Parts: sequence; C-alpha cells; structure tokens
Amino acid sequence: MRALLFAAALQVGLCHAAEPDWLIASSRTRVAAGEAFQIVLVSLRGEPLPDALEVRMRSEVDERVLPLAAAGPAADGRRAYSATMPAGAYGTVTLVLAGRSSSELQFSVTRPLGPYEPPLSENDPMYFILGARDGYSARFQLSFKYRLFDIGSGFGRDQPWLSGFYFGYTQNSLWELSSESRAFRDTSYRPQFFWKWDRTDEKTFVDSLRVGFEHESNGRDGPRSRSINIAFIRPEWHHRRGDGHELQFTPKIYSYLDRDENPDIHHYRGYVDWRLRYDAGGEWVSTVTTRRGTAGKGSLLLDLSRRARDLRFGPVGGYFHLQYFNGYGEDILDYNLRRRSQVRIGFAIVP
Repeated sequence: MRALLFAAALQVGLCHAAEPDWLIASSRTRVAAGEAFQIVLVSLRGEPLPDALEVRMRSEVDERVLPLAAAGPAADGRRAYSATMPAGAYGTVTLVLAGRSSSELQFSVTRPLGPYEPPLSENDPMYFILGARDGYSARFQLSFKYRLFDIGSGFGRDQPWLSGFYFGYTQNSLWELSSESRAFRDTSYRPQFFWKWDRTDEKTFVDSLRVGFEHESNGRDGPRSRSINIAFIRPEWHHRRGDGHELQFTPKIYSYLDRDENPDIHHYRGYVDWRLRYDAGGEWVSTVTTRRGTAGKGSLLLDLSRRARDLRFGPVGGYFHLQYFNGYGEDILDYNLRRRSQVRIGFAIVP
C-alpha cells in the first residue's frame, strides 16, 4: 500500500505544480458497474479524516457527486472509504474530492456480467410498416421506458427497490396514405407508470413481474373520443435454450378503472393480452398477441422480424418487419369494428 501511495503522490507531483491537500488512491484500476469498490484517503496537511466524504465522478457522458463511507478507522494517517460504482457508469471514470483540493483517481469501468439496462430503454416494439389492402396505409409505433431512480446513487442506492419504478410511453398511429388529405385514421397514446421486479434466485416461479397503471386515449373530442384507464399486472416467464434462443410468455392481465367513453370495450378486448414471443438469438424474432372479449370477439396480431445487417439507423441496427392483424379494434377508435385482415411490411428498430 505504501508503494501505491508513493506512486500516486509521484504522479500528482508530475502533473500538478501545486501539491494538493488530499491524496486519493486505490489498489484497483478496473471496476464493474454496480460493484463495490474502495479508495484510500491521505491528508497531506495532517487534517482529520472524516467518517464520510463525497467525490465528484466524471465520465465521458456524465458527472455526478458520489458519497463514500469510511470502511474502518483511520490508521497511519490514512483511511479507507467504500462505495458502489453507479450502474450506468462505463468507460474511463475520474474521481476527485468534492469541495477539496485533491489528486485525481481514474478507474476503467466495465459493464456488469448480467444484462444491463440503461435508464432510458425500449419498452414495446418500434416499427414503421406499410400495407395495401383497401388503399395504402401505414402503421408505426414508438415506445420507451425511463427508470425513475438510479440503483447506483441517491434514493435508488439507499433503497434498491425504488429502482424498479418506471415511467413508460407508447404511441401507435394508423396513417391513411390513400385518402385525399392523407390523414391519420387514429393515434393511441399510452402513458404508464409501473414497478418492475426481476428474479435473482432459482426458486421463484416467475422470472419477472410488472405492476402498474396505464392510460390509453386517442386525444379526440366528442363522439370520436376514446379512453380507458387500467390497472395491470404482467408476469413473465423466460425459457432460454443452450443455443441462445429464448421463448417468452408475458400475459398482461388488467382491470378497467374507467371506460365511460367506451363502456362495452371489454366485449372486444377482454381482460388479458396473451403474448408469446420467440427470439432466435436476435436473428429472427416472432411475437403473437391475442385478445378475446367477453362476447367472444377478439383479435390476433402477429409480428415477424428478421435482422438486416446492412440496415442501420445511426448506431442502431434494424430489422425487416412483417405484421399481420385480424379481428376487432386495430385502433382504439374502432375498438368495436372489424375490418378486413391486413398485412404490412417495413422495418423495425426494436422487434
């Protein structure tokens, strides 16, 4: 440890004309995001070593203040402090004491071994597709979710269960390209707030779970206005094969809290979206979603995506996408109307 501190002090002397008041060092140079790490603090002016301190953490895309707690008593003029590297950190990270004159300490931060999800990520599929039955039409969908508490800092670090809270948003539009004004037939806006839990052991019978509230409406007034509010629960079961292929069963079970504008919507949608998805290692992705209402009326939605290696949207890869719909309620405006079955093709960013 003395050799480590001497090397750090030598580096400070070479890089700074004025000697700092505090020296920070570590026996490690690499840390995984979400992993605990320690630093050693030395006061070059003989000042007392506090029980807790804050460091300013800088990376290529982020800067934040990270609290550290003493890992033991002071000894020989130095003291160890520990913290958890934020889950979203990646690349070269530089630490300096906040509000104090100190040396700099750099870590190379790697992604955790398990699956990593950034604060802003996809929620439902995102695509743009075209069809030609009964005139040309397009359907496109945008969807994302945002984690409200970072597990590596603040309330999310102190209370890890808070990092399961998300705000989600999905927008789906049907565009009549053959109409004179090329107007949108309908657009569905679906903000949602939910808590997400992922299994961390081998005993729990469900792999993941979402519980939350969702609003869906088409933003119109008068007789063409549609809206519902639901409370939902979405358990998930994932079966992964040795070749990387995965089968997912993710039914969304819900109860209507408000359906005054469309009181009979349960006759056509029911109370469950049955969803089965097969992912062939990211090369092929197929998803089947079905609904069956209490009046025996329902719908079938089939999505099939094939990775296109030469199709890219900036840094994001793309997929050729085919969609088939048959049944009632392709949009919320026509929830009780059955049109002719429709096949559309196009591309997807998230299948």
